[in-house]
Amino acid sequence: MNKVMVVEDDANIRNLVVLYLERNGFDVADFGDADGALRHLEDEEVDIAVVDVMMPGMDGFELTRILSGDLETPVILLTAKGQLDDKEEGFTAGAEDYIVKPFEPKELLFRIRAVLKRAHPVSDTRLSFAGVTIDREHYEVEVMGRTHMLPVKELEMLGCLMETPEKVVTREHIAESVWGDLETSTYTINTHMNRLRQKLGRFGAEVRVLTVRGVGYRLEQSALEDDA
Repeated sequence: MNKVMVVEDDANIRNLVVLYLERNGFDVADFGDADGALRHLEDEEVDIAVVDVMMPGMDGFELTRILSGDLETPVILLTAKGQLDDKEEGFTAGAEDYIVKPFEPKELLFRIRAVLKRAHPVSDTRLSFAGVTIDREHYEVEVMGRTHMLPVKELEMLGCLMETPEKVVTREHIAESVWGDLETSTYTINTHMNRLRQKLGRFGAEVRVLTVRGVGYRLEQSALEDDA
C-alpha cells in the first residue's frame, strides 16, 4: 500500500483529500503545516507528498526543496494560484506536478498515480501467485507448466491483480493502469474481467477473481473444496 503525506493548512480541503485517498487504497498521513510533516518524516517514510504552497511558517516551496532534494520524495503542489511564475518556482523547487485549487479529488488521484508510476516503475516483468505466472514482456501466462497467450488488456488487468494478491484493486486503478483513462466505463472493465475469468478457468488456474461490489476486484487462491 502506497503511503501519501498530505500537508495542507485548510482543514476542509485536507480532510476531503484524506478521505478520498483512503477510500482508494492509500495509507495517508496528514498535517496542517511543514513542521508537523518534517517531524513525521524523522521516523516514517512516505512514497509521495501532496503539499499546499501557502502555509503558515515554512511555505510549500521550501518544504518541496527539502522533500525532493534531501529526502528524494516526489511532490505534487497544491495552490490557489495559477500564475506562470508560481508554477516555475514550484518546478524549480523540485515538484513533480502542480494542481490548482479548486480541483476534483479524482484528478488529484490520477496525478498521484501517474507520479508514483514514474517514480517507482514496475521492474518485474514476471509475477507469480498460486501457481500462476505472467510474463508481461511476452504477454504470456503459465499455469501448471503450460504456457498460454493473453490479449494485452487482459494480461495487464491480471498483472494489476497479481501485484497485490488477496487485496482489493479498485476499478479506478485498473482504468488508469490498463487504459490510461479514469473515465473508462464500468461495462468495458467488467467485460474484459469476465473474459479473463473464463480463460483462467479454461487454463485450470487455481485462482479466482472476486468482485467487490462498488469498489473493484480481488485475486484469491481457489479453496480446495471449490474443485471438489
